[in-house]
Amino acid sequence: MGSRGLGWRIHGFLALLVVTYAGSFMGRQIMSVMIEPIKQEFQVSDAAMGLISGLAFAIVYAFLGLPAGRLSDRYTRTRVLAITLGLWAFATLLCGFAISFWMLLLARMLVAAAEAPVTPASLSLISDLYPPHRRSLAISFFTGAPTLSSIIGLSLGAWIIDTYGWRTGFYAIGTPLILMSLIFSFFIKEPQRGQWDTGGGTEPPRDRLFQAAVKLIKNNACFILIGASAITTFSAFSFAMWNTTFLVRSHDLPLQHAGILAGVVTGLSAAIGSIFSGWLTDRLIVKNRDWLVGIPIIGHFAATAAMIAYLFAPSGIAFSIADVPVPTAMFWCAVSGFFTVFWVAPSFNLLSQLVTQWQRATAFALQTVFTTLFGVGLGPLVTGALSDTLIPYTGEESLRYALIIVSSTVIIPVFMLWSLLRSKPWLQREA
Repeated sequence: MGSRGLGWRIHGFLALLVVTYAGSFMGRQIMSVMIEPIKQEFQVSDAAMGLISGLAFAIVYAFLGLPAGRLSDRYTRTRVLAITLGLWAFATLLCGFAISFWMLLLARMLVAAAEAPVTPASLSLISDLYPPHRRSLAISFFTGAPTLSSIIGLSLGAWIIDTYGWRTGFYAIGTPLILMSLIFSFFIKEPQRGQWDTGGGTEPPRDRLFQAAVKLIKNNACFILIGASAITTFSAFSFAMWNTTFLVRSHDLPLQHAGILAGVVTGLSAAIGSIFSGWLTDRLIVKNRDWLVGIPIIGHFAATAAMIAYLFAPSGIAFSIADVPVPTAMFWCAVSGFFTVFWVAPSFNLLSQLVTQWQRATAFALQTVFTTLFGVGLGPLVTGALSDTLIPYTGEESLRYALIIVSSTVIIPVFMLWSLLRSKPWLQREA
């Protein structure tokens, strides 16, 4: 089947994957709106709420990421998604029926376990739905969806929880997953694995999980690309977590206005940047596949320059929208958000081409594990520790300089990507 044969069935399949992925992030974001009512009902501390909303989920998600990816490489991916979505629905509804904090904590960990196969299975499917020269845009729609769904989840979720209570929020997230599970069970056909690529054989290798992971790590190009992605998310997640606080401390904004600006400005600019980079990459790599690495490098330089300008920008209000004051610095925040995600679609596309069709889900899962640990786990923690350390030297502006230091670490993935550009592993793969 040539690429001209792509039609509404293929795009409809992609739309289902996008909706599923967006729903997973909506379920995570809505927790931030539930923190106060859950805390009051179960009479627990802020630390306990931090555990249930972040660390417990991230640890389970990262720990099970690699087995989930291997599962998707060895078995029918649509069936894996169907079962996953059913378990995910059950776990989410179980959260709403929780009668104690510990029951809710265990249910949230079960949600993380059920979600683990979604990303690797979906990206593996997208790699078989679209040929390499049309894959980046498809991936960008998939990876860009959560930025918009987070905004919807926060606004709609806040209304549902305020009107009907926090338990109803879980019911609203979990119930549609039952329908999605049925759709993947009875109406979605598994695409031919590796139909756009050569090599890898017709049968999955019988490697154990550890052996499969070692093979990927020994693949030098694959290891460098995953490492570059992980270090990139180290600074990106740090900024995402601390940006609202930065606007409060350094630009004297009320918490509510700072949260709105941080969410809407970075969310919209990142969503647009993600789709644009996917579109641009697909058009450029037709003539030269070096752009699979060139686009991320350009994005890193532009995003970091705009980020430094944003962090150094003096306080001052440019205009107001619906009584929300918008600092002049938000222009640079939007520019940085646009370019920050330039690496995502081409990097996932390149990763799909550096491994065989029987390794893709495991490779995507390995990348997710590293980005989760570096980004969600270490990034915000290191930034907070740096901010505390700098207080004796920079006073109230310690967070500003901590973010500048952490943002500068992007130079490391730039050098790593440059080494890939010089070795051109995509040409070796063809040979």
